[in-house]
Amino acid sequence: MGPTIVAIVIFVFILVSVAKGVRIVPQGEEWVVERLGKFNATLNPGLCLVIPYIDQVAYKVPTKDLILDIPEQEVITRDNVVIITNAIAFVKVTDSVKAVYGITDFRVAVSNITQTTLRAIIGDMELDSALSSRDTIKARLKESISDDVADWGLTVKSVEIQDIKPSPTMQTSMEKQAAAERERKAAVTRAEGEKQAAILQAEARLESARRDAQAQVTLADGTAEAIRKVTAAISDRELPAYYLLGEKYITAIRDLAASPGGKTVLLPGDLLQSLHALVGRGRSG
Repeated sequence: MGPTIVAIVIFVFILVSVAKGVRIVPQGEEWVVERLGKFNATLNPGLCLVIPYIDQVAYKVPTKDLILDIPEQEVITRDNVVIITNAIAFVKVTDSVKAVYGITDFRVAVSNITQTTLRAIIGDMELDSALSSRDTIKARLKESISDDVADWGLTVKSVEIQDIKPSPTMQTSMEKQAAAERERKAAVTRAEGEKQAAILQAEARLESARRDAQAQVTLADGTAEAIRKVTAAISDRELPAYYLLGEKYITAIRDLAASPGGKTVLLPGDLLQSLHALVGRGRSG
């Protein structure tokens, strides 16, 4: 092998060694370095140096907040109702060594423990409480998993309940129940309206009858007063009666003539004698 080839090989070896020994860690990551298969150091963002061929970057751990989508799952509530729920967990790696050596895959671990804890929390609640208590579920979920994930070098920033709803079968049942409840309320409302209408109609009839009675009494009092005044004016007990009966007779004839079926009206020529006979019969009776 000539000197030139040896020089080229040495130059290439130096370049490769420098490339393996000089590491630039990007912002938002930490690199875990192993030396001969054993943990050696953690490289922070920036320019770092390692021993080529001996040190090896085994893991690149993100230090930014991680968004973990918790898969949808079916959960049975305490009152034996199946609901479907899923969530989103926001976690941050605070200890890269624990994150890579404390658990096989911390993302899968967080997802599984969140699912399990969520099932336990909702399983201890009834349907109505589970559907209306998202904030309570979220707080309990975060509190429950925080201690467990801390052993893996993680911090739970937040857990959000993305969706929580009854199963399709339960939704159908709830819709039918809601429809029946609306029909019941509508029937009660209609019945109450009919009741109020009947009461108002009865009150109207009662008020009308009372007013008619008052009108009859007022009319009778007026007639009696008229008779007294006429009697006092002419000092004759029979003539007032003739006068009132004649007035009513004329009113009746006028109404008969004004009716649609009134074509011909017959007036007796002896009107005064007829009235006199009528009063005479009434007096003799």
